[in-house]
Amino acid sequence: MTATTVAPLDTLSPDALAAELYGSPERRVALVRRAALAGVAEAQMVLGQLLLDGRDLPRDAAAAFGWFTVAARADHLPAVNMVGRCYDLGWGVAVDKGMAARWYRTAAQRGLDWGMYNYGTLLALGHGVPQDRAAGLAWFGRAADMGNAKAANFVGSFHEDGWVVPVDLAEAARCYAVAAEGGDFRGAFNHARMMIAAGDLDAAYPWLERSAAGGNARFRAQAAAWLRAHGDPACAGWGRLFDLAA
Repeated sequence: MTATTVAPLDTLSPDALAAELYGSPERRVALVRRAALAGVAEAQMVLGQLLLDGRDLPRDAAAAFGWFTVAARADHLPAVNMVGRCYDLGWGVAVDKGMAARWYRTAAQRGLDWGMYNYGTLLALGHGVPQDRAAGLAWFGRAADMGNAKAANFVGSFHEDGWVVPVDLAEAARCYAVAAEGGDFRGAFNHARMMIAAGDLDAAYPWLERSAAGGNARFRAQAAAWLRAHGDPACAGWGRLFDLAA
């Protein structure tokens, strides 16, 4: 075999398959592409993600959208959610929040936690669908119960801000702690905020460090601004954590 071809899938032994998957990027992509063309939905999803990320091959968002759509039509739930993401964020297709909501709703109704989170977000914000915060909270709650850390953080925001539920800072703090421990960088920051409000700065600092390791430039700027606006000089100095992470 050459460096860019693979044997038919049904002829590969487990060892040969491992060699293709863990060999050169060219061999790995060739195998994934062969499987995708053979109708393997998981491979179609993986190929779409590789194309979207530009990992192991040139980035091509339009081709990624095409493969996500093929996999979604083959009943691959994460691909259904990814088609929604493409419409939501304009990845390889024009932004269409209404279409995004339709795909997210399908993924959510069929039990995918990320579909629940994404559909809940559109409902909470009124993007592509009429705003319905109560319905959004219900979807976030279901996703959080499945272990989705980002959804747990959003539930915390509802309780902190009093969206469709009474303000309950204790419940907000609990949700933020769950989100932080689940690895969500926004949850980590909110967990730290609650600790700072309670005067426990020593406990807050490690969570700020974790939060600073994630997030986009907009989040880091907001986090730094909040810390610098806080009355405690130590908190103001901690804003540089988010500057260094930029």
